[in-house]
Amino acid sequence: MSSEEPPGSAGTRGLPLPFALDFYPLQAPEFTRIHPFFDNLRKGKLTTTNCTRCGAVHWQPRVVCPKCNSDSLEWIDLPKEGELFAFTEVRAGAPIGFEKDVPFVTALVRLKGTEILLTARIDGAKYEELKIGDRVRLKVIDLPDGRVWFRFTPASGTG
Repeated sequence: MSSEEPPGSAGTRGLPLPFALDFYPLQAPEFTRIHPFFDNLRKGKLTTTNCTRCGAVHWQPRVVCPKCNSDSLEWIDLPKEGELFAFTEVRAGAPIGFEKDVPFVTALVRLKGTEILLTARIDGAKYEELKIGDRVRLKVIDLPDGRVWFRFTPASGTG
């Protein structure tokens, strides 16, 4: 595997990581056709694509509908709140670059009023403070290299 990386690829402790080990996607239009997702995230909005042909709502955002193969898609806003559907704590074996973060909670979050389940880290709460059904709220994080990603935090305390 080459240690070269595309522009914007983040490394651990300032060292470049091979592109395959970079867990945050490149976000500019020259790298991805779903760049509006990242543009919207920078504005604090969680969005995805909706097929205007068959009505399917996708998570994760797509460039072609997996249900009907149409590329007639529009961007829609998703709720910024959800609830914990399932969660676990990472205590060991964290991916490269995340070792210093352990322990941390990762969860399946069901977005409010939807059937969408997404995977995200939960900041601001310990594993033992959480329970299935707890409300969580979107948290946009700025990465050191200018990219953005999302996590969730407890919506009104824990428990």
